[in-house]
Amino acid sequence: MAGPVRVAILNDYEIVVAGVARMLAPYADRVRVVETATGVPPMGDCDVVLYDTFSQSQGNVLDVQEVAAMTGAQVVLYSWNLAPSLVSEALRRGAAGYLSKTLDGEGVADAIVRVAEGQRVLPGDSQGREHGAWPGQEHGLSAREAEMIALITQGFSNLEIAERAYLSVNSVKTYIRTAYRKLGFTRRSQAVSWGIQHGFLPPEPRRTDTGRGMTSVAAPRG
Repeated sequence: MAGPVRVAILNDYEIVVAGVARMLAPYADRVRVVETATGVPPMGDCDVVLYDTFSQSQGNVLDVQEVAAMTGAQVVLYSWNLAPSLVSEALRRGAAGYLSKTLDGEGVADAIVRVAEGQRVLPGDSQGREHGAWPGQEHGLSAREAEMIALITQGFSNLEIAERAYLSVNSVKTYIRTAYRKLGFTRRSQAVSWGIQHGFLPPEPRRTDTGRGMTSVAAPRG
């Protein structure tokens, strides 16, 4: 295709989409981030929607077909949940690709280009650290621990978190326990209060590339 692939990054957290956008910035000759959408599907012209699953519904819940129909773009999930059943369900729902968060920026850019060329990209055997950015990173929280705090702050129970994050309840408890230890918490109310104070409730602005730079648009409520 002529020119770089136009990419929209979708997640409820501005810090998450901004982190992915920064990670892709060195590869602007191949992929150009035209929108960072928070809270609602992208509304601009794009070739690929990269759906970051931090604190989001996973591929077994996300209505990929609806997002694709609204945007006319290929939808790619970007996740650390690589269970074969989850990947298969995401593909069944219409995802054009499923990427591991252990991929670095170059790997993600290459995968996006391949999807835009009509290929289906699936998780490989890549190993390494998680990339991008997430709330609480500066406080020593891993992405998974931060996700637990985000979901707790939003009022989800451990069982609801397990269902949303596609984890066992025991795994959820383990991540919460390690997050609490790092932050010095002993009660859930402490986590909620801290989460509200430190930006763990999803913000609502969305940003679109209008040709004059990135501009902000309010996401609708309801």
